[in-house]
Order: sequence, then C-alpha cells, then structure tokens
Amino acid sequence: MRRDPLDYLARELDALAQQGLYRHLRILDGEQSHRSTFDHRPVVNLSSNNYLGLTTHPTLREAALEATRRLGVGSGSVRTIAGTMDIHMELERRLAAFKQTEAVVVFQSGFAANAGTVAAVLTKDDVVVSDELNHASIIDGSRLSRATIKVFPHKDVDGARKILKQLPASQRRLLITDGVFSMDGDLGAVPDLCAVAEEFGCIMMVDDAHASGVFGRNGRGTIDHFGVHGRVDIQVGTLSKAIGALGGYVAGSRSLIEFLYHRARPFLFSTSHPPAVAAACIAAIDVLEQEPQIIDRLWENTRFFKSGLQALGFNTGLSDSPITPVIVGEGALAMKLSDRLFEDGVFAQGIAYPTVARDKARVRTIVTATHTRDELQFAIDVFEKVGRELGILKESGLGARG
Repeated sequence: MRRDPLDYLARELDALAQQGLYRHLRILDGEQSHRSTFDHRPVVNLSSNNYLGLTTHPTLREAALEATRRLGVGSGSVRTIAGTMDIHMELERRLAAFKQTEAVVVFQSGFAANAGTVAAVLTKDDVVVSDELNHASIIDGSRLSRATIKVFPHKDVDGARKILKQLPASQRRLLITDGVFSMDGDLGAVPDLCAVAEEFGCIMMVDDAHASGVFGRNGRGTIDHFGVHGRVDIQVGTLSKAIGALGGYVAGSRSLIEFLYHRARPFLFSTSHPPAVAAACIAAIDVLEQEPQIIDRLWENTRFFKSGLQALGFNTGLSDSPITPVIVGEGALAMKLSDRLFEDGVFAQGIAYPTVARDKARVRTIVTATHTRDELQFAIDVFEKVGRELGILKESGLGARG
C-alpha cells in the first residue's frame, strides 16, 4: 500500500486538537444576517462583516436579479480578453466618484486587491515599510514583490520615520497601513503617516477594507474620515464587507489604475465578476448615498454594545470601530469562550495564534446596523454569564483576565 505523503497534516491537526485550537466550519443555514442559524442553532450573529446589513437589502437583491436576467450569470473571461462588461466599467466609475479619486480598478477580492497591487507596483530593488499588524494580504503582496520588507511597531509613527531615515532617498519606498485593523478594531495612524510619507517622498498606501461603508461621509473610509484626500496614493477597499457583495478595489490616479490593468496578476488571470455582483455593488453605493441613517444605526449599536462589555470588565483592547475584541489571553480559553457563547445563542468566533499574538487570543465581535437593542443586550448578558463561568470575569465584575 502506498504511504500517504500528506500524513503529517493529520498529525498537525491532532496537535491543534490537543491544544484546544481545532475548529470546524460553522455552517450557515439561510441568510447572512444579524440573527442567523449556524449548525442548526439560532444565534445572535456577532461574527459577520456585514456591517450595514446590505447582504439582504431589497435594493441590492433586485439589482442582482435584474442584472442576471439581462446579462446572464457570468462574464466568461478575464477582464483583459473578453470579460470587461459595461457594468464593470460603470462600477469602477461610480467607485471613483464615491472615493473622490481619478480612477478605480475592481478585483475579485480584497485580498487580491492588496496582494496584486503591492506585487505589481514594486520590484526587488524597492522597500516596503509596513505596520506590524497589517493584513496578511499586504504581507503576502510584499513578499511576492520581492521588495525588502521593513516592519515598524504598531502605529509607531516615529518607528516608521526611523526606518525611512536609514534608507537612501533614491530608493522607491512604499509606506503602508491598515485604515482599521481587523483584529483589534483600532484606527491606523493615517494622518501622521501621510506626513511621514510626504517628508520622505514615499508612496502612501492605506488598506481601508474595514473602514469602507463604516467611516467617513456616507462610508467613504478613513481617508475621508481624517480629511486626507490627495495625500494617499493608493487606497484599497472591499466590496465584501459593509458593501455586502464580493470583491475588492483600488482607488488612485489614472496612471496607477491603467498600470494595474496591465500588470496586476489577479486582474490579468482571474475571471471578472458576474453581472449580478457588479450590479449589487452599484446598488450598495446608491444605498450609502441615499440612506446614511444606516451608518448612524451602526454606530449607535456599536457604542451600546462596546460600553456594555466594558462595564462588565471585559478587556476590549483599543477598538475605535464596530470590531470589538474580547481579549482573554490563552488560545484554548478563547476557543472555549467562543464555544460556550455559541451554546447559549451567541456566535462570536474565537481567534488565536498565528492570527493574533499568542498571549492576545480573543473572541472577535462585530455589531451591525441591523441588530436590535434587545439582541445586543441578550448578547451582553450571555457574555457576562459565560465570562463568570470560565473565570474571565471576577466576581465583582471589575477587571478581566488577559
């Protein structure tokens, strides 16, 4: 009998199970919403990036259905051969106007947008100066570019400046930060890093995936939130989170976008979005512009839920956004907390190393505009009950372990 050359993977999985870190995929039965059914259990859903509830918004549904009836279910090709449809160009024009940039290119995912762009605009002779907590897609894109990678401590602007001082002015340098960091929910040091980029003549790039639809006027992102239009050369956003559909995009100068049309490998070698996806994204922009009260509700819910967890004594880190981590320290404890919450009707996914530092394991919660106040209070009550059972909360309710 042939020996399985992949049998070492089973041993790796066994090790994860022994550490209490093995996870199975939760299966969603029905719609992605604020209250959903996973693994046949109804739960308050605090694990979705569906910030504004647009995955089920009637305007997006109808746009997707109409586009499918009119244009079919697929594009049939990559963008550079036969797969660029009018609706793709319309989406890019609408996004450029929304983001107040010259042009936009849409990618198949936010990951592809980040990785494809960094890998395309840099070479082995260049340098990436990157926040240590930047998204994995930025890290992978930097590696693919073969550029030298320099990492500065999280949000340490002086640390970034110190690195840049040591680099020759003749060398091309890309300074990059997340707008909102996905695991901790804190805002990047965008304005100060823009100033550093200007001081040293760097390319400035911001990944605004978790800020799109959440921060800024009508959800235009952190560039609008901080008022730094014209100071960020490359803006990356997503169409899969608050926008409610699928994909990512890069916004910037016309030259940047035309170059990415020619050199970004995910754009060159992946089939373009189905018409229904492009239509839903266009409809989402309409909703953001016409129904800003949805974003107001998101922030009302965020403040209520965050303050409830903090009043109980949970360690919620430094979150500035609807992403609120409940940091408990040990990976096994975070997974146990997640499982017990799920048993009691709250879905908040556990996150451990290597996604976060070994001593910073947590469950990550995300509220949405569509959660009701009763649902959020229910979730807070369940957090308190389970937190006390597991010894995360002290009996006094003050302070949290981790």
